[in-house]
Amino acid sequence: MNAINVIAPYKWQGMWVFDDERVGLDKEPFVAGADTLIDRIAVDIPAAASGFVLIFASTPFPGHQHRIDWLRTDDDGGNWYYSDEFGMEGWLCPALFKYFEKAPKQIYVQAKAKAV
Repeated sequence: MNAINVIAPYKWQGMWVFDDERVGLDKEPFVAGADTLIDRIAVDIPAAASGFVLIFASTPFPGHQHRIDWLRTDDDGGNWYYSDEFGMEGWLCPALFKYFEKAPKQIYVQAKAKAV
């Protein structure tokens, strides 16, 4: 597993999704508040709906912009996280375990436009 991960969320059928062939994910959706967190994180990125770069890790890294904190697990195998910055929580599905062995206590995030 990588210490720092990169995905490229984009809008498909009106929902934020991402593909990661490396771990076997295709149009994996963000739902249950995670989609709204993505809206907030990507608000200043031009043409974000067409795709942007989302870098994330369980430890702080240079240039990270946001942090979400683990709240609880649920019966569906997902984990709830809270953003103090945005005052909201979002659910991350079990696809989280494609990137982390266990749900990290914090996830640090950087979002930026794709290179042209």
